[in-house]
Amino acid sequence: MVNQTASKHVELIFQHPTKYDGKGMWELVKRTNLDLNSAYKYLMMAKYFSDTCVVVKEDDELVGFITGFIEPDKPDTVFVWQVGVDASQRGRGIASRMLDALLESPSCENVKYLEATITDDNKASQKLFRGLARKRDTSCEVFETFPEEAFPEGHDAEFTYRIGPFSN
Repeated sequence: MVNQTASKHVELIFQHPTKYDGKGMWELVKRTNLDLNSAYKYLMMAKYFSDTCVVVKEDDELVGFITGFIEPDKPDTVFVWQVGVDASQRGRGIASRMLDALLESPSCENVKYLEATITDDNKASQKLFRGLARKRDTSCEVFETFPEEAFPEGHDAEFTYRIGPFSN
């Protein structure tokens, strides 16, 4: 896709990450308001959970990612841990396109549900996941999973957004 807007964008490449993309994921998170996990977490996700993660590159620079995994006790559910998009790429629908790429990947062939946890103040993520449910003509259930008191000080409660079932 070539976008001829004021800031020239070149083609975006959507793919599964390699272990070498973990560093770029971590660096992207450092530039956002996402919870920063250890660099090792991103390396582990990129290497061992590559088939349920997505990265987006422009000119070989990582500009977006999703980390996720198939839940061991729910093989029909992919859990999305983090969605990150570089500020230079916002407004291009990249997060939504990454979710589509994830759900259309062979690893999600048997997936009927997508889950993610979101804090009450994260309106962008709420909009993203509710939009996915609308686009796929399915439901979006919301329920508290991690109350505030389950976290160390300074973290809000996390609510699960359960989207599905998807028809394959």
